[in-house]
Amino acid sequence: MKRLLLVFFLAVFPTRAQQESAPQQGNEEEEIARRSAAAGYYGAPDLKLRQERNYANTPTDVEPYRGVKPYKENFLQQVEYTGAGRGLPEPEDLKSVKIGFIGPIQSTVSVATGGKSHEEILGVQMLQGSQLAIEQANAHGGYLKRGIPFELVVSNDNGLWGSSGNEIIKLAYKENVWAILGTIDGANSHIMLRVALKAEILLMNTGDTDPTYVETNIPWTVRCIGDDRQQGYLLMDYLVRKMGYHRIGIIRASNRYGRFGVREIRDSARRLGYPVLIEMAYKLGSEDFSLQLERLQEARLDAVVHWGDARESALILNQMRERGMNQPYFTSDRTVSEEFVALAGKNAEGVMAGYPWNPDRQDPKLEDFRAAFRQRFHQEPGTYAAHAYDGMNMLIAAIQAAGLNRARIRDVLAYHSEPWPGVTGDIPLSAVLDDLGEVFLAKFADGHWTYHSREQLGIPRGFIPKRDRLSRGEETTSLP
Repeated sequence: MKRLLLVFFLAVFPTRAQQESAPQQGNEEEEIARRSAAAGYYGAPDLKLRQERNYANTPTDVEPYRGVKPYKENFLQQVEYTGAGRGLPEPEDLKSVKIGFIGPIQSTVSVATGGKSHEEILGVQMLQGSQLAIEQANAHGGYLKRGIPFELVVSNDNGLWGSSGNEIIKLAYKENVWAILGTIDGANSHIMLRVALKAEILLMNTGDTDPTYVETNIPWTVRCIGDDRQQGYLLMDYLVRKMGYHRIGIIRASNRYGRFGVREIRDSARRLGYPVLIEMAYKLGSEDFSLQLERLQEARLDAVVHWGDARESALILNQMRERGMNQPYFTSDRTVSEEFVALAGKNAEGVMAGYPWNPDRQDPKLEDFRAAFRQRFHQEPGTYAAHAYDGMNMLIAAIQAAGLNRARIRDVLAYHSEPWPGVTGDIPLSAVLDDLGEVFLAKFADGHWTYHSREQLGIPRGFIPKRDRLSRGEETTSLP
């Protein structure tokens, strides 16, 4: 099986934009690293595990089996790593500090992805954001404890489970990287995570929005992008609680991204008393959606929700409007792209999508990142570039504090109590090390996308309890 392996030795000359955007290291990281090192081979660091009272800020009226008191509630307490890795010494003779990257950067065809790959545009963005972070770190001295550069070791994710797992093995044992950033596909992310668990190496995920990824409870991953659960909750609050849409239909891609992306929308609608009337799937790469749209049209819907890639999203919208289907159109974050706008044309007006961050935010860090990205790659950074940049900077900060020890690098991120300040906004981590930062609704109007918070749109939400389900009584709320 053909694989692509590129090694970037990025000891580059600093540019002004790079000098202004270097990641800063804080005192908390250093204290975590000190306590982690003190634990040695067989101890656990004297650090507090994260403990939460509610999983993923889930309102009581959309909780599963809310009428039943469970014996145990998962995902509220952080899983501790109890292995011997913290006691391993740093290697003596190194010329660079390697960090792995794996993402879909080369077009492939496979049964696993439903035919021709469709994520390489997103994967290249992810690679560019990672490269920029590495280059900026090297411009400021690289790995400061030894004065050696960081090196990015790049592998292609071709969509096949077996080869994706093999790439993690290659990065961990052959290339001897200290941490890995990747990938986008939900199924491959799950496979890679399980291999990373066996190899005891941290996997930073910046592109997979599958809610189930962190529900593996594997302590060797961090995700720095808002997932489809959070975006789904916001969309449903807008659709049902604010707009009063009760007859909702779904059309989605027939892959893991589409199937798991709409899960919280489908489940929340049912729990709120307005079950999704119809859900239709389509094969990736389809051109004609008449079969699916005919069924949706017969259901006399108040609103249509789509979950899939930008191309199919635009084609579905255009064919809806041709059939006289003028329902409001809601979709996933991948739709927020130039490709969608170019294909949809005037039909793009009024389309809304969940989105994991606010690119319109006034933030000097974000402006510096955009300037550096434009200078380096001669284009505007997309969401996958921005989140990869944040994720790589988190890894670099952890390595600077912890030194060259995989377990201690993990500890710096896992025990960090304050939100990480990223170009995508603050990144507060949950007990399962997922990004619990604010998500937004993107709306296309007057020729461009705008981004709106829950507060800006006045979107109500259900009651979020302050006690876990084992401790609380009847704490519920009704629809407004």
